Amino acid sequence: MRATLLTVAALAFLRIVLGLHFFLEGLSHLRDPDWSSAGFRKAAVGPLAETYRSLLPQTGDWSGTLGAADTRPVDEAAKAWQESVVASWRKLLDARMKALPLDAAAKAASEQDLEAAREELSAYVADIADDLGDYRLQVVRLAAMERKPGATQIPFERERVAQKRKELAGQTGGWMAGAAAIGRKLEGRWDDRLPGDAERNRVAAALPRSTLWQGDRFVSWSLLTIGACLVVGLFVKFNAMGAACFLATVVAAQPFWVTGAQATYNQWVELAALLAVAALPKGGWSGLDYFLPSWCPMAACCRGGSTTTPPGTSR
Repeated sequence: MRATLLTVAALAFLRIVLGLHFFLEGLSHLRDPDWSSAGFRKAAVGPLAETYRSLLPQTGDWSGTLGAADTRPVDEAAKAWQESVVASWRKLLDARMKALPLDAAAKAASEQDLEAAREELSAYVADIADDLGDYRLQVVRLAAMERKPGATQIPFERERVAQKRKELAGQTGGWMAGAAAIGRKLEGRWDDRLPGDAERNRVAAALPRSTLWQGDRFVSWSLLTIGACLVVGLFVKFNAMGAACFLATVVAAQPFWVTGAQATYNQWVELAALLAVAALPKGGWSGLDYFLPSWCPMAACCRGGSTTTPPGTSR
């Protein structure tokens, strides 16, 4: 098989451009402390939408209380949600005291702050009690719509279900944000009781990170690593397939056959390019994979068990 120098150069250029895109995306995510995939997950539609939204942080156990499509009275569900929120604050206080033990006076003051936040949350829930009652009815109605035959096959029914989910998600997000604001104010009171910035930083560093944050960091470092390896031509096939799998998850969040899905043309083009780079045995001639046989005795496995032929020669 004969490969021209132009073919090798074009594929090398394609590999480097793809790698730079992934590298810069990962780097920008790591540099931005406020970056989160929450927006991407909230916008997901189609069969895998619930899977993508499962990592979204909640204020308390909303999905298991007020957000559950059951026959529990709204007062009981609201009380259960409040208890779950207060329990999360209690867990946070325990983690803070484990990182920086408090004396008896400071501990008592922190407990008073927690009790004040509990009362503020109770008043907040009482103010929105009527809205929560209507919300609970809408949750049950949505569950009935989802169980209806054709809810996922008929475009009109799919659109109705998606619209209702979006409407309820907007309400849910607003109410959880209100409770989260009370929690942030509570944390501010606790921080104000600490002696100085060193103690505040020590507490902040010791607090557990959310599952969403951990997942985002994993994705960011993966993008950075995959991009760097593609740029230098190291383990090209493996990293190209890894990048392709990542893009497959992106396009799966916005399937083009679902009403209201966002356009993913760019991702499809890049996905096709990555599959071409992974399938064609030309990348190793212009990157570090060219030297892999002298480094790794199992290089034949990485190359698919075949030997490559330099450009301009025939096999």
